[in-house]
Amino acid sequence: MPKVTLTIDGEQFSTLDEFYEEVSRKLIPGAEWGHNLDAFNDILRGGFGTPEEGFVLVWRSSALSRERLGYPETIRQLERRLLRCHPSNRANVMGQLSRARLGQGPTSFDWLLEIIQEHSDVELRLQ
Repeated sequence: MPKVTLTIDGEQFSTLDEFYEEVSRKLIPGAEWGHNLDAFNDILRGGFGTPEEGFVLVWRSSALSRERLGYPETIRQLERRLLRCHPSNRANVMGQLSRARLGQGPTSFDWLLEIIQEHSDVELRLQ
């Protein structure tokens, strides 16, 4: 039996926060969740409105998302994270922030891809 196909559209979001809203609308309508990377990871496991047996995730306008969720958005997210992270993690976040300001290291888009790719039962199709 073919897996369910769920689709998100990069035209609909410009920031990581807006990505979370797109996930709410398209993947788990009506479900409450944490709107953060850890909670997004949980959604992909299934049982939060996504199929537990896995699914196909189509990401339309993914090149646009790669641009919009690039270093400027990554810097913004890391600056926010720095304000609320545990003191023992500050040096790590500051290092990530320094690299992002130099255009180095993973972007917000890369964070999302890494999370998705950790789920072997989620087939990602970038369009």
